[in-house]
Amino acid sequence: MQDLDRDSVTREAIAQMAATPDPRMREIMAAATRHLHEFAREVNLKPDEWLAGIAFLTAVGQACTPYRQEFILLSDVLGLSRLVNVMHDAEGREAAGTETSLLGPFFREKAPEFAPGESIAIHDAGGTELVIFGQVTDAEGSPLPGAVIDVWQTNAEGLYDLQARDASVMDMRGRFRADGEGRFHLRTVKPIGYSIPMDGPVGQFVHRQNRHGMRPAHIHVLVSAEGHRELVTALYFADDPNIGSDTVFGVSQSLVVQEAMGQPGSPRPDLPSIHYDFRLSRLEAGEGGARVGADPSSLMPAAG
Repeated sequence: MQDLDRDSVTREAIAQMAATPDPRMREIMAAATRHLHEFAREVNLKPDEWLAGIAFLTAVGQACTPYRQEFILLSDVLGLSRLVNVMHDAEGREAAGTETSLLGPFFREKAPEFAPGESIAIHDAGGTELVIFGQVTDAEGSPLPGAVIDVWQTNAEGLYDLQARDASVMDMRGRFRADGEGRFHLRTVKPIGYSIPMDGPVGQFVHRQNRHGMRPAHIHVLVSAEGHRELVTALYFADDPNIGSDTVFGVSQSLVVQEAMGQPGSPRPDLPSIHYDFRLSRLEAGEGGARVGADPSSLMPAAG
């Protein structure tokens, strides 16, 4: 036994973890411990400051419900979700594959399936109607027949269905299947930019940093096809005033779009439309999932 000082306590903590059977868990937790300890030393963390941090994390956890995921929101506003996405993209994404974006805290499994050309705006039909159409291919441009396109967004007032009314009622989200040539089209209404939830601990945290908390208008897209990486991305509207300062760092230039009349090949020339083709990378053997996020209900502890 030895007395521990500001440096040896780190070595001892990591040594006690050395018998962790899972090698990846052992690697991650040793690195996390090392960096957390170095963070405390760097800022000379005081006891009351660390207790304030614990209280904040406790409040974040208490804010989570089957319809709200405050920890994913925290990961997003810290830029950590984007960092993990960027690193994941760099590991094997062909240059021609569509860039990823954030899944966000409002994704839901088992969205209703629609026929091609139907509208996902069922209960909230206000706003400017538009068409999104395109093709799903592999990285070389070959069509992916039957690819599944999952979309979700806010309504014309900037609210997701989880926020707008009865959270159990799905709206402004749906699943579409591409045809034999990988082509798809759907109708929706143009979303508007919105603030992240500011009524919880993460919102208060962002407010104290003097950040605006706004996300530019966007439509989330999740595309899947057998044998290919699931694509988690989003389309961002160029005319939004916050396109260059997304509070969760989700925007990439290649994902910025603008609706227009008269798009060549539009299945509904009477409506403004967006043409966007999605390219999926191959799924490598043993590769994990690409989602930095989840349906909030899936992260709640099981009853009992």
